[in-house]
Amino acid sequence: MDKYTHRLKKIEDVLTENLPETINNEWKQDVFAKLPAAVKDEHIAQLVKPCRELLLLGGKRMRPLLLILVSEMLSDTPEKTAELAYSLVPLIEFVHTASLIHDDIEDNADMRRGKPSAYITYGTDVAINAGSWLYFNSMSAINSAAVPSDTKLKLYETLTVELRRLHAGQAMDIFWHKNDELIPTRSEYEAMVRLKTGTLTSLAAKIGAIAAEASDSELEKIGNIAADIGVGFQVLDDVINLTKGNPGKKRGDDIVEGKKSLPILIHLEKRHEDLPKITNLFRQAKKEGPESPAVETVIKLLEESGAIKEAADFSKKTIDTACKTLQNNYSGKEATNLITDLFSAMIERNT
Repeated sequence: MDKYTHRLKKIEDVLTENLPETINNEWKQDVFAKLPAAVKDEHIAQLVKPCRELLLLGGKRMRPLLLILVSEMLSDTPEKTAELAYSLVPLIEFVHTASLIHDDIEDNADMRRGKPSAYITYGTDVAINAGSWLYFNSMSAINSAAVPSDTKLKLYETLTVELRRLHAGQAMDIFWHKNDELIPTRSEYEAMVRLKTGTLTSLAAKIGAIAAEASDSELEKIGNIAADIGVGFQVLDDVINLTKGNPGKKRGDDIVEGKKSLPILIHLEKRHEDLPKITNLFRQAKKEGPESPAVETVIKLLEESGAIKEAADFSKKTIDTACKTLQNNYSGKEATNLITDLFSAMIERNT
């Protein structure tokens, strides 16, 4: 990761500056404009602290790094574009962090990045409010951006459309996991993932393209390529959950949460007669929690049918194809190679 280190450091600096540990008057003015005198820092901390703690627990920072690299790839003057691109990093990482806070509530997930979920630590009311605030606070980056008003409008339009799409995807996911017997089709699943996860990757690429003053057609093209990458990595995440387990979470907790992931759908395509069995195992796991023997029973079924391997192969193929498309369209640029190297390395580490 040495070739990405200086970019990642700048990303962290921007994020912590925009979500500071110590609340100061200048930051409050930028975020809230003029507040009533009775509003105290301890009140504002109810918004900042849960968000900042989750932000600082880590994460791959894949999306903000993609934002920066796309801006470099598409700009005729990357050094000039860099300041604007870095200032827009909160647009993607604050939105991502907010979505995780809300996801954990909606999924009844106890852990996130190895620590108790925000709603467990702070209460559901504080977590919902803080997560919602962080969605809106991300837009402060647009307000303070040194760009013409038409560029700000394009940033707002791009962000809000993708946010609406993200919530549509989440609605599909919730609809399915609330009913153990309801099994989506594979095309429905892929549509959900494209909205829920692909849209954040697409958003990162589009913001980078706007920073580089790319055309609208270029914006859509790079956004679609990035969405494909996002789909691939969500499926990879599904696979990791059922194999070695996602960092900071327990192996198979998707089963406890009733998630109809791609390995489940592939298995049922092969062995539809297993639907009653898997439905009962899902119910048992939900009732008994991550340590339930039902979790390992489901995983064994998926391994025996080859569903986990097929999902992993689909993930790798989707990401590989997107990276080849990127190289075909933007060959000969250092940033293009850095993007494809980044995602290729992530696949190799996790498959």
